[in-house]
Amino acid sequence: MNQALFKLDNVIQNYVWGSQTAITELFGIANPSNQPQAEIWMGAHPNGCSKLADNGMLLSDFIAQDPVGVLGDYTVERFGELPYLFKVLAADKPLSVQVHPSRGKAIAGYEKENSQGIDLAAGNRNYKDANHKPELVYALTFYKAMNGFRPINEIVSLFNQAGIETLRSEIDALADMPSAKGLSQFFAVVMNLSGERKQQALAELHQAIAGRAKTAQAREAFALIAEFNQEYADDIGLFSPLMLNVVELEPGEAMFLHAETPHAYVKGTGLEIMANSDNVLRAGLTPKHMDVAELIDNTKFVSIDPQHIKLTPYQMENKIGYPIPVDDFGFEVLKSSTEVTSQYVRGAEILLCVEGEVSVSDGKQSMTLKSGESLFVCSNARRYQYQGNGTLARAFN
Repeated sequence: MNQALFKLDNVIQNYVWGSQTAITELFGIANPSNQPQAEIWMGAHPNGCSKLADNGMLLSDFIAQDPVGVLGDYTVERFGELPYLFKVLAADKPLSVQVHPSRGKAIAGYEKENSQGIDLAAGNRNYKDANHKPELVYALTFYKAMNGFRPINEIVSLFNQAGIETLRSEIDALADMPSAKGLSQFFAVVMNLSGERKQQALAELHQAIAGRAKTAQAREAFALIAEFNQEYADDIGLFSPLMLNVVELEPGEAMFLHAETPHAYVKGTGLEIMANSDNVLRAGLTPKHMDVAELIDNTKFVSIDPQHIKLTPYQMENKIGYPIPVDDFGFEVLKSSTEVTSQYVRGAEILLCVEGEVSVSDGKQSMTLKSGESLFVCSNARRYQYQGNGTLARAFN
């Protein structure tokens, strides 16, 4: 295989929560039918596989022709496939509150649902593949999200401020047992609310957000609940801002989301890189299938200190990177200049031009990327050089 650089033609997912304008405004990608453009997928996942722009071949088929040459020895032996999926995510409305399974539980769940004969496209399917889905988000615009359980004393305080007297005994029990077990029991009660008790609890919540909050935390949480209420007035996910950390990334900031951590993306445009998986267990803010028992079994009931959510980047010359606690993927932002900069390659990489214009060469070919264009770099390129006046986002493993 002589060629090692390939421009990509990527799938745009038109999910209902997507923005109609963000991707066009950032990258100049047309949206003539004015559809919600939620995600651009760059990778080889079967639910949205990229194609080689010059000949239309699926990236997965191209990899299959020469796995070692394309992915490299390490990746083939360790993963057997391109181990990551790279996305642009543009949320205009909140995504569902969700949890992604660990690799072990994903394998078991996938095999179990296959044995039950549940179609991969079925609405009640929990496991679309046998992989975990840790992920990193890098903000291109201000990016609001929820990530992980709040400290338990905050959860108790917020439910008290909201006056959810329907859950008085459970709130007091959580205050008396501020542990993983106590949080698990409390979360299970909230997620399983139904009938008259659910309606009474939601009525109390609606009354709270219509009044005045007593703390800045409550004000932020109530404002988010009011926003969710416009789309999901009868949804159990309305309680999620009382339980989960609310965070807003500034452009250029990033955060990591571990498997088994409840989270939701609320609004904004960012880059998302994850293990090559589409497994989602939902916990509210959605009309889609929710399997509460499976959700609880796949959730770690550990509070996350909100001060530790945003990642501290490392900087080396013209690149910024982030510490990532899994080996499925890495992520860096490369700032190009008039000077030629070399980058060594271990496995297959995807480069996305985030802004400006950057030329990439492996010594045999040279390709120019404009904002919104992406490039697949095969492992056998060994290294490439880049220069120009722009910024590249680099996905690698």
